[in-house]
Amino acid sequence: MKNRLKHLGFMSLVLGMTTIAEAARIGFVVSTQDNPFFVTLKEGAVSKAAEMGHEIVILDSQNDPSKELSNVEDLLVNKIDVLLINPTDSDAVIASVKAANRFKVPVVTLDRSSNGGKVISHIASDNVAGGELAGNFIAKSLEGKSNRVIELEGIPGTTAARDRGEGFNSAAAGKLDIVSRQAADFDRTKGLNVTENILGGIGDVDAVFAHNDEMALGALRAIEASGRKNILIVGFDATEDAVNAVKGGKLAATVAQKPDAIGAEGVLAADKIIKKESIPEFIPVALELITQ
Repeated sequence: MKNRLKHLGFMSLVLGMTTIAEAARIGFVVSTQDNPFFVTLKEGAVSKAAEMGHEIVILDSQNDPSKELSNVEDLLVNKIDVLLINPTDSDAVIASVKAANRFKVPVVTLDRSSNGGKVISHIASDNVAGGELAGNFIAKSLEGKSNRVIELEGIPGTTAARDRGEGFNSAAAGKLDIVSRQAADFDRTKGLNVTENILGGIGDVDAVFAHNDEMALGALRAIEASGRKNILIVGFDATEDAVNAVKGGKLAATVAQKPDAIGAEGVLAADKIIKKESIPEFIPVALELITQ
């Protein structure tokens, strides 16, 4: 099996194994390393493991659920103390979680949750708080002015769309007039088309809150094409395109997740599990608002 692992194309990092008596072996299966968000998440875990003197073995699932399961099975056979997993999909990962359960290896999910199996803790950004950040920012920016706002929702039924919308609407209550609320499925083109249709059917608009940056950037294109001025646009995720748009004054703000902190919290949770300390079922990671 060891020879097989050498050909899997994964990264194994042995970090200070002899420095402390409680050094442990942590397996970390990442959904993909093609996305900068997950690269940063991995780097946060690696840094914290080095600091704490634990070994961490990292496998890349390349966004393939079958590879994800294979990665987990290889780690389990080669003995790990805790499994950290950033799922490719909340349903598909159930098989991997149940495999770890059979081996009696504790599981912690990062960023995306599992819809089944026994998970000790889930660590992710607090999307409700992020929605509140966006809502409060828009309300304060429009204070004393008109307050007509469009809300572009993500894919209906997803936790991100539900939680971000919940936080935003909580902050908006009594302060903002949500004149239209429509799903654009986290997609830039749909964000453009939905915003275009809304603008064509209603009067003046003062702001747009989009549940992610792709829809926010689509809304920006629709607003620019309409010739309307001074419409605040706030996105969510702090993608490179969105941050550049904020710096250029085209987007008002974007809510930034902290993937490095999610990775670090994963290792901290693993350390507590190894020491048989209790940890919460959900560990939220704070967000921040990026503005000019």
